[in-house]
Amino acid sequence: MTNNPPSSFNNMLIIAMFELRKFLFNTRGIIALVAFGLVWGVLLLYPIQSASAMLLQPNVKDVIDSLFGANTLNVLFEWPVAEMAVFWCFALYLFPMFSILIAADQFSSDKTRGTLRFLTIRTSRDSLLFGRFLGQILIQGLLILLTIIATVALALSRDSQLFLPALSSGALVGLNLIIVILPYTAVMTLLSLYARTARQAMVFATILWTVISIAIMVLGSKSSVLAQLQWVLPGAQLSDMLNTNGLNSLAYAPIPLFQTAAALLLGRMYMQRSSL
Repeated sequence: MTNNPPSSFNNMLIIAMFELRKFLFNTRGIIALVAFGLVWGVLLLYPIQSASAMLLQPNVKDVIDSLFGANTLNVLFEWPVAEMAVFWCFALYLFPMFSILIAADQFSSDKTRGTLRFLTIRTSRDSLLFGRFLGQILIQGLLILLTIIATVALALSRDSQLFLPALSSGALVGLNLIIVILPYTAVMTLLSLYARTARQAMVFATILWTVISIAIMVLGSKSSVLAQLQWVLPGAQLSDMLNTNGLNSLAYAPIPLFQTAAALLLGRMYMQRSSL
């Protein structure tokens, strides 16, 4: 009896799980995990805890409305758990930044060392591309899960009756954050294929976001139609998502999903045509 070779899908899952294990048990991954935990520990114990306590004060809403406008951040006061509302504000902008840092070295180091060509002999280029991308999503999903668990624990330390509201809010926040980071990770997948080092990939990402943002700003000032090009750039919907709650946040999900598909398609085209 002959053993059938693993399918491309199985190879993709194997690669994804290998990326996750490498992050959890590799020295660099452990250092990154510790640093991440320290950063979020400080954020939870100081600004998030303090801001959530302020959010519970009855007169704070009037102050925020007078500073930012009546409907700018009003939905934050409708969250069932104040800690999760403040965490949402921080995580919505910080996790995309973490995504760029974490996902910058998907292919660049292997390409420089010459091991990327060896890997493509063992598996298809599609399995390698999508497996690495999925692995990065699993890593970031784990980090999101850990921070949400810590935020739920913070809320329960204030009021033990918040368990179910905190759990349901945390699940929706986690789902939204994973969708938000998808295009950032996909763009870094593409850039890491082109760059020689992780640092160079991050430099490319900075230049890309800066140049496209300026171009969209200039074009948008000349035409309202061209202003819609802002949705091409990952993160364009974040300011609108900030003042949302629960399932309403998922209304913006098609934007990052489309951006992710476009970036992965470009990455696949580059990988198929590149000599690596």
